[in-house]
Amino acid sequence: MYKRILVAIDGSDTSKRALREALQLAKDGKSALRVLHVLDLVTFSTDTPSGFAAYEEALRVGGEQMLSDASEMAEKAGVACATKLLEMEERGRRVAEEIARDAEEWRAELIVIGTHGRRGMSRVLLGSVAESLVRIAPAPVLLIRGD
Repeated sequence: MYKRILVAIDGSDTSKRALREALQLAKDGKSALRVLHVLDLVTFSTDTPSGFAAYEEALRVGGEQMLSDASEMAEKAGVACATKLLEMEERGRRVAEEIARDAEEWRAELIVIGTHGRRGMSRVLLGSVAESLVRIAPAPVLLIRGD
């Protein structure tokens, strides 16, 4: 089936469900798994007071912890896993674009991502990384819906 599976996580319960699904697929298919967390520094740097350096470091540490936890889960499941913390610093880029770019560079055959299933105004205001990714992804995308 798929030999190279990329899963993007953000720490939400929905992304944890996506990770569990990706782990099962990787285990069943004896596939390589890459766990990606995009650290969006651009969004948080706009009009942020001088204390941004400490906040940026907290985001980085949190992202590294997420990836470490994912790596431990993969190890327990017997799945070969690589992790990547991707720091997005360029204005005008979007998280979905960074995931798609990484998937293409890594030659992912499947991308797994959680979706919160927002509707109406919350979707309009917050946007959807998953929806944007589906439109531009270089590989099939498996959406894992939250509760």
